[in-house]
Amino acid sequence: MPHSSRRRQGQAQDYVTRAYRDFSPRDGLVAFRVVQGETDLYIRAERDCTEEASNAVRRCRKELTDYIQAHPAFRTSLEPLPPDAAAPPIVRDMLQAARAANVGPMAAVAGAVADYVGGRLRRHCPEVMVENGGDIHLSMKKATTVSIFAGPSPLSMRLGVSVRAEETPCGICTSSGTVGPSLSFGRADAVTVWAPTATLADAAATAIGNLISAPEDMEPALERAGEIPGLWGAVAILGDRVGWWGRIRVVRLRD
Repeated sequence: MPHSSRRRQGQAQDYVTRAYRDFSPRDGLVAFRVVQGETDLYIRAERDCTEEASNAVRRCRKELTDYIQAHPAFRTSLEPLPPDAAAPPIVRDMLQAARAANVGPMAAVAGAVADYVGGRLRRHCPEVMVENGGDIHLSMKKATTVSIFAGPSPLSMRLGVSVRAEETPCGICTSSGTVGPSLSFGRADAVTVWAPTATLADAAATAIGNLISAPEDMEPALERAGEIPGLWGAVAILGDRVGWWGRIRVVRLRD
């Protein structure tokens, strides 16, 4: 069953998009960025893998662009599309995740790119994190806590998701109706989903976030998370309210 709690309303803080990237890693990993077109990745790995990551981004963007040119509905549909055995693996993964979450396939694109790049970097660096607009592919050798950026909410960056090393690789993805350019029909400050892949977590975060426009929506929306096959857990933040479902471990980062 979902859990929920409420904190005293605080003053919303000014924020800058992707301000959550502005910190120095303390885990001994090397941090770097890869930017191509709309893709802007923040990566931490055992060494600087800029060249390998750039090549992976270039390849997956080409596969997606070529597929969209041949199948325009893939880009515009807000509903799941049929499987396509002839499609590239990244497209097949997006189609599958979209069907599981009952959303359009592009709802999974940021997580899919993170998975694609992270999977290739793990061939060179077993320990790697690829973040793509709040959607994370995570593979670590020790326990890691991922903070939740929730824009104007007083809970933003005050809560996190704790993940054990043996639970990776995995995906941790956040959708927001108040932050960023992604399409959302809800008003949640953050819906963070934990799943075996970032592709599935991204699609599911969109689906759950679409259902939350008011505090009373949080519990039924989190119950919906339990109906999406493969999810491990989800957290929703709306203003000063937070709720969660599943075996996800929500931790307080600061008061």
